[in-house]
Amino acid sequence: MDPHEHEQDVEALATRAQSGDRAALGAIYDRLAGRVYRFALFRVGSRADAEDLMQRTFLKMIESLPRYQPRGIPFEAWFFRIARNAVIDHLRGRRSPEPLDALADVEGPAPGPAESAELAMEFRRLEDALQQLTPVQQEVIGYRYMAGLSSREIGLIIGKREGSVRALQFRALQALRRSLGRPVDAEPHDPRIVPETELES
Repeated sequence: MDPHEHEQDVEALATRAQSGDRAALGAIYDRLAGRVYRFALFRVGSRADAEDLMQRTFLKMIESLPRYQPRGIPFEAWFFRIARNAVIDHLRGRRSPEPLDALADVEGPAPGPAESAELAMEFRRLEDALQQLTPVQQEVIGYRYMAGLSSREIGLIIGKREGSVRALQFRALQALRRSLGRPVDAEPHDPRIVPETELES
């Protein structure tokens, strides 16, 4: 489905859900539950906490749905703002980092002892690399690759221009490559990516 058509479809579901259509509410859950769970898991590192945050996000969404009005922000961006606030509240109340279960949450046959040790080392390297990113870079990576949001939607959630989001994503990926000893790409000549000095705007 074309992204614009997808956005319109989700907006139509939200309008129906506001009118008390339970089937529409169920369809919204089916579309967004997995994405918000993956985003929360990436940010908090615990399956149990991610599940709880997913449920809290949907409960808050249902509570706030009667007051939702598009006004320039798509429903999915509005929804993920709720998820973002839930994650921020959770992280503020957490005393210490937890293992990043999201990195090990891979389906497939169980590896042998040697492969398990190698995978554990790779997961630890990636976790360490992710911890080197700034909080906003971690957010952008989570929204883009775990939640599947566009740069425009991410910008609406975190209050930055689309070009700033693209720059944050590019530099976050570059930082991860450096930390993991991978080749680093040259800075792209893309007018949609703003200079680093403008990222705070």
